[in-house]
Amino acid sequence: MRALELGTPGELRVELNSFVLAGKKIATTGLLAEYAGETEGLEYPGERLALLDNDGQAIATLEVTGVEVKPFIEVTWEHAAAEGEGDASLEEWRAGHRRFWSRIGTPVEDDTPLVCLTFRLTASP
Repeated sequence: MRALELGTPGELRVELNSFVLAGKKIATTGLLAEYAGETEGLEYPGERLALLDNDGQAIATLEVTGVEVKPFIEVTWEHAAAEGEGDASLEEWRAGHRRFWSRIGTPVEDDTPLVCLTFRLTASP
């Protein structure tokens, strides 16, 4: 079973994982370029993923319900809202994600390809 690590290690990962475990977060977005760097293929609907904590321990099992590759500018409000992170609008989601990716050294442009992943929680501790 492949693993899913949300955000960056530390408080951000703890917060994002808590949203998943509470059922508020049913989507995430990643950079397509990260898949190439890790030589991993995309997830696929029906695939099960282990959600990992800061220590690399599985804390839940997720089932992928959807995978779409699209440019940053084409991410929909429906997907952004499903991330469950409290953004009030698509513009707020875009600004927050631009800040996040810039902070970790991978700034995005409107045409940067992203992977929009949706999932459901199937098992938790």
